[in-house]
Amino acid sequence: MPTASSALTTVTVNGLATDVRLPDGPGPFPAVLIRTPYDRRAHGAELRGWARRGFAAVAQDVRGRHGSPGEWRPYTHETADGAGTARWIRDRPWSDGRLVAVGSSYAAHCALALALEAPEDARPDAVIAAVPALGVADTAREPTGVERLLTRAGWWAAHGDRADSDDTALTKALVADPGALTHLPLLDLPRRLGRALPSWPEVWRSHDRGRLLARAPEAAMPLLAVGGHHDHFAEETFDLWHRWGGPSARLLSGPWGHGLVAAPGPDAAPAHRVHLGDLYARWASAALAGTLRPGRAAAVALGGSPLWTAADAEGDPHTPRLRPASAPRFTSDPEHPASSAELTVPADGPRDRCVLVSPPLPRPLDLLGPARLRLRARADTPAADWFARLVALEPDGRAERLAVGAVRRDGPPGHTTEFTVPLGRLARRLTAGTRLRLEITGHHFPAHARNPHTGEDPVTATRLLASRRDVDPASTELVLSALRTRPVPTDPAEEILR
Repeated sequence: MPTASSALTTVTVNGLATDVRLPDGPGPFPAVLIRTPYDRRAHGAELRGWARRGFAAVAQDVRGRHGSPGEWRPYTHETADGAGTARWIRDRPWSDGRLVAVGSSYAAHCALALALEAPEDARPDAVIAAVPALGVADTAREPTGVERLLTRAGWWAAHGDRADSDDTALTKALVADPGALTHLPLLDLPRRLGRALPSWPEVWRSHDRGRLLARAPEAAMPLLAVGGHHDHFAEETFDLWHRWGGPSARLLSGPWGHGLVAAPGPDAAPAHRVHLGDLYARWASAALAGTLRPGRAAAVALGGSPLWTAADAEGDPHTPRLRPASAPRFTSDPEHPASSAELTVPADGPRDRCVLVSPPLPRPLDLLGPARLRLRARADTPAADWFARLVALEPDGRAERLAVGAVRRDGPPGHTTEFTVPLGRLARRLTAGTRLRLEITGHHFPAHARNPHTGEDPVTATRLLASRRDVDPASTELVLSALRTRPVPTDPAEEILR
């Protein structure tokens, strides 16, 4: 039964500002640790919720942020600082020694670094990692190497090289200078923001992508990974769950963005609103008690329906028939890049993409699992990015982005080659009458940096070159994962807690 909680206490742990809230009663208690760069004081309600459920709840500002002094260097000090805090917690008279590391986004990185890289005596007994930012290199680029510009510029503008945050920093810069992200080189962005940002070049110099994922098979504690189908870290969340080597691993994934909110839209239903706080506490209690069934289990919401289903219901390969809706030849001009913000296909002007469209679906189609595009194409430049954007055209005229994928190709100009563009994982019910539109282009800006097509690094390049492209529609194959039978409904809480 939930208990009341004591007053909040603020202490300094290894020089870092730390809030502690204990349950009423003599204790000792299991503890929850949240380490964040986003202001520990924003977690007051969360700490109260944990304490009511019998956990000692601890929130800490990471080094150099908000109440914690020191130098703020993202993704640098979290293992050592987290280990010191974990030892401090276990040494308190109110601690029974059991510890759950909890976090969302960067705070999930803190939890995972503690779980996977800290000395054995400091590692937690369970981990809850929501929409995890696995590391600077993982967040800066797609798995194929293409730079994620908009999200990284927005994050570093808001949080980089400062003790506090300004979530509107990039928006204000773009109002003052709408072309702030088009100026070259991209390393000059701090000048457009009007403040020093010395860590910005480090974002792009980092090449240790996959460091935490490589350690995931060695994990020795249970994991609850939580992700959103529309989150830019969705693939990393799935990979973390899939590779986790602990005694049990659970995945919860719904039609949410990075904030884990089921916003009104064509794929979110009331059934997709989950009380995460309650689920986290119930899972943590089961994980610490050792009552979770060994192995992996998952609850995945099927967007566009009210259903949740298990991950083992992944679909079989399905290749919809596509017919060209535009000529297969186009020009990818970084001076006029294809927009990531607009779902409309330009009706006039230079042709900047190849478009293929499927016939209307004769019946509903449930997509669950990975998607990819097989392509045979060529570019007349030595370097080229290839983007594939999959859009659902609803019978009522609405357009919904389903997936975006990108690969970077270097090679002899004019050489035709076959390659695959990964499109991530889909969990979506499409209604009868829906058509699929596939767009193949060379840019997806400003979500991704523009390839200059000269062979130079897109981050440091100062010269741009147009690239003529040719696509072979007859060899273009979209491969989706489709369920052949209706999915078996599952209760997400039951699946996560079993």
